[in-house]
Amino acid sequence: MNQTQLGNRKFIIGGFFCFVALVYVCRLFYLQIVDERYKMDAQNNTFRYQTQYPARGYIYDRNGKILVQNEASYDLIVIPRETKGCDTASLCDVLEISKKEYLKRIKKASQYPNSPRKQSVFEKQMSAKTAAELQEKMYRFKGFFIQKRSLRKYPKPVAAHLLGYVGEVSKEKSAKDAYYKEGDYIGISGIERSYENALRGKKGVQIALTDVHNKIVGSYMNGEYDTAAIQGKPLYCTIDVDLQEYGEKLMKGFKGAVVALEPTTGEILAMVSAPSYDPNVLVSGKQRNRAFAKMYQDSSLPLFNRALQAMYPPGSTFKLLGALIGQHEGVIHRGSVFPCAHGFPPMGGKPKCHSHAAVNLPGSVATSCNSYYSYVFREITDQKKFPRYADGYSHWRNMVMSFGPGTHLGTDLPYDKPGNVPSADYYNKVYGVNGWKSNTIVSLGIGQEALLLVPLQMANVVATIANKGFYYIPHCIKGVGKQGEVDKKFKEKHFVGVQKEEYYENVIDGMQMCFDSGTAYWERVPGIVACGKTGTAENPHGKSHAVFMAFAPRDNPKIVIACLVENAGWGSVWAAPVVSLMMEKYLTGKVTRTWEEQRIMAADLIHGKNLLSTEFH
Repeated sequence: MNQTQLGNRKFIIGGFFCFVALVYVCRLFYLQIVDERYKMDAQNNTFRYQTQYPARGYIYDRNGKILVQNEASYDLIVIPRETKGCDTASLCDVLEISKKEYLKRIKKASQYPNSPRKQSVFEKQMSAKTAAELQEKMYRFKGFFIQKRSLRKYPKPVAAHLLGYVGEVSKEKSAKDAYYKEGDYIGISGIERSYENALRGKKGVQIALTDVHNKIVGSYMNGEYDTAAIQGKPLYCTIDVDLQEYGEKLMKGFKGAVVALEPTTGEILAMVSAPSYDPNVLVSGKQRNRAFAKMYQDSSLPLFNRALQAMYPPGSTFKLLGALIGQHEGVIHRGSVFPCAHGFPPMGGKPKCHSHAAVNLPGSVATSCNSYYSYVFREITDQKKFPRYADGYSHWRNMVMSFGPGTHLGTDLPYDKPGNVPSADYYNKVYGVNGWKSNTIVSLGIGQEALLLVPLQMANVVATIANKGFYYIPHCIKGVGKQGEVDKKFKEKHFVGVQKEEYYENVIDGMQMCFDSGTAYWERVPGIVACGKTGTAENPHGKSHAVFMAFAPRDNPKIVIACLVENAGWGSVWAAPVVSLMMEKYLTGKVTRTWEEQRIMAADLIHGKNLLSTEFH
């Protein structure tokens, strides 16, 4: 190889290395001067990404009164790998925890599914005072920072079961829904659960710059990369908070439920489950845990929503459906009379009956004759047009279910039970195929046997009667957001199996007689023509339940109410007064029968006081 060739190779190799060096210089210039993203990554240890949590939407009652609002709360956040040099003794002193507890929490924040590099909640729901004390010393607490949150606040301690409560999201939910991170809050029950997507709002993020003392000194790029949190939508509820509060006062000494509806819309005016609790106790931290544990162990079950989840035999109130279906089937009419000798004669006087005189259809409603409706049940199911008895029974069952019993009504509240209207298959299993007839299960005609309804369904039945053949799905939200959107299904009429207005008028005549001269005579509402039906529901687990359903006024009804008081016996003594007082309060704005109000509010049936032993339907 000659000298010329060696010289050329030297220039080629040298040129190559110069080119590579130039590429590196250009790339470094681009990374360090031109591209801010890499500069941002290089300085990542001085940045703090703070989630901006939106305030949950407020909830208002039908008259614009606030039911649920927010108050400020603060969480202490930790990034475990950055805690080196933290003044742990001072931090433990402020938080009133031990060094052992501190190390336990740091370990938990560092372990899977968490990470030493990720943010975790170290102390949740701190008071403003504690947060301020920490903020003053934050330069001493490396790896920690404070994040503002909001908690629910209830100006009036009512409607706990309807409104529901908020709690930490489950690991399963946070894994399925990218919106949530572990430690986030989510609606657990009631409206808070049903309307979570509207109430929760939209998260934002703020990129803050911190100095070597862990203090925020500004925002990155003047907030150019920040996103603002968007508050959740307000909800406009259907309930009347004054009526709700009054109902809870009346039911304070009882176990049971009250549901009040506006029949022309299906809007829930009040929903009381008793005993109840102050929703404020399930809001924050240690108080919440203690309160929840105490109520969970309480034998009276204050956490249990009896209005939606407790299934009860409806007792004599169910006779209203028998009267309607019997007329529809053509087996009875207004003047129909059946014998009664203190009981159902074909079965030797069982079921028993307090009545003994034969009465027509309206009279049978007013006096609540058991024998009458045992005959009605038999006449409906034993019709010759059905080839088998099971076919006649199934037809009766389908007619009953068209009014709502035995179904999920489709309300906008979670966890509602369907009740139970037993099927023919159920009786085939109990008695064998062809082993049962109408007399075997005749007590279904008076709302007993295996028949079960939830109080919401009871209210829906009487709403259907007030409307003379249709109902709107009961719901508790009038509108979502400022535009007031609402699910279209709540605007649809649901027609039941009985449609002829004459049949409803005959039954309503009897319901009016119930107040005018029947079993609810002493609960007449001054100046208001009301229609109702008493019931005493036999309870296999103890004393009978008191039941009452009513609507008022008779013409253009504005409110329907169903009330059940557990283990109270007479529907006319305990359930009827609650209903009539609530109707008077809602329709007139005041209560004139203060002596009745005082008697009900002074009762304490939970502990066995004021409980009368005599019972009638």
